Amino acid sequence: MAAATPSPPDASRPVHPLIDAYLDHLRVERRLSAHTLDSYARDLAQLARFAAGHERTMTELTRQDLEAFVRDLMSTGFAPRSVARTVAATRGFFRYLGIARHRPDNPADDLQAPRVWSTLPKYLATDDVDRLMAAPDVTTPRGLRDRALIEVVYATGLRVSELVGLRMNDIHLDSGYVTCTGKGSKDRLVPIGDEAASWLQRYLREARPALIGKRSSPFLFVNARDGGVLTRSGFWRVLKGYGTAAAITRELSPHVLRHSFATHLLERGADLRAIQMMLGHADLTTTQIYTHVLEARMRAMYDRFHPRP
Repeated sequence: MAAATPSPPDASRPVHPLIDAYLDHLRVERRLSAHTLDSYARDLAQLARFAAGHERTMTELTRQDLEAFVRDLMSTGFAPRSVARTVAATRGFFRYLGIARHRPDNPADDLQAPRVWSTLPKYLATDDVDRLMAAPDVTTPRGLRDRALIEVVYATGLRVSELVGLRMNDIHLDSGYVTCTGKGSKDRLVPIGDEAASWLQRYLREARPALIGKRSSPFLFVNARDGGVLTRSGFWRVLKGYGTAAAITRELSPHVLRHSFATHLLERGADLRAIQMMLGHADLTTTQIYTHVLEARMRAMYDRFHPRP
């Protein structure tokens, strides 16, 4: 009996021993269809090209590399469903590498595809932030408090509840960070920049004693009426007033400042995982919405300035 003629190689399948071994595992052990295997092959070929482009072997890829890979897929214009399928293929591939003892850890263990967002977060341009910062009259205790409030929110990305909940012993200016209690009563450390720290020191030295009078309070920020607790709605009104004074036409709220903090950090090259930790997001997929902001902005800039959009 004549030997069977081997099938010609599928051009869509990657030429990589580990990926080929994984696909054979899926074909034999899980009996996946040829169509599904071809889809996995294309997805993992992209991962192989990414690794080669970053001078990594498949077994050297780190969690940070895989997150960058997902961001690359998103910025290239892949549909969310395609990105989700590629992420699923990547997770399965690294699970297989662990089972086959090609590496001891699994950097893709909880790798997630980005969420599909119906609306993108609103944020301020840096010029708007500068005007907002300059709006309070810092020659008065109230104005000095308000400048410190706005500086701290923009420097840390705290939620408004975390901001007004800050206590005196949460501030560690010599070490350059604040401690806050976020969702789920989880504490986290958040860096604070020199500019915000400087305004905060001035507030503590010049404004807070005048606002609090003879009262005592464990809270960092107090209201201007009687030195009591500053509420969330109180800060909201403060911010709205200065937004009007600064002629800011975009929507303004404490959460818009939080979005501005994250977006501006990402624009300047900050690591998405670091931003996740500073924002107190439990899941990286929540933080990944900010990559969508940058994509939308790039697309708008392209459409506006390219001679042949």
